[in-house]
Amino acid sequence: MLEQIANWIINVISTMGYPGIMLTMAVESALIPLPSEIIMPFSGFLVSTGKFDLNLVALSGAVGNVLGSLLAYWLGYWGHERVVRRLVKRWGKWILLSEKELDEAEKLLHKYKDLVVLGSRVIPGIRTVISLPCGIAKLPLKRFVFLTFIGSLIWSYFLAWIGLVMGENWDTLGPYFHKADAVVGVAIAGGLVLYVYHRLKR
Repeated sequence: MLEQIANWIINVISTMGYPGIMLTMAVESALIPLPSEIIMPFSGFLVSTGKFDLNLVALSGAVGNVLGSLLAYWLGYWGHERVVRRLVKRWGKWILLSEKELDEAEKLLHKYKDLVVLGSRVIPGIRTVISLPCGIAKLPLKRFVFLTFIGSLIWSYFLAWIGLVMGENWDTLGPYFHKADAVVGVAIAGGLVLYVYHRLKR
């Protein structure tokens, strides 16, 4: 299944170019399980062949993320807590989202707000889920778009750069990213704790 998804991503990006990157990243951010760990490293590999420009690749990924995230944001904004929770309970297994993950994202959002919206964009798994509670909490749209774009640009640039460096071996990185999810999550949580500590100290 993953191989079929990867082949589809490769075909779309190879055929459509930068719009293909935007399309696949938009799908990934709209709560559809399409791994950015394939999309962006492959695009980075194409940079190494001279087909793409690294900056435009990262920008395309970030714009696609914003577009897809807006769909999830509006679902949370207009669907509210009850409708969203009912959808997650029924269809969550198809979009790889559980009620527990939704609860955790909501708690983090209410506790740390902007910092979570920005930081979550570089955490696999959470980076797409956060858009729903942002909509439910009715986070101001301009702030949501700005923070989503900045965080997604960092993530897209990072993955594309790795694909550029790895060249033809870009596809060997996927499993390592999934294993690193916990490590990244702990690092971000540690950063949040330090931030809150210094704020309280002041």
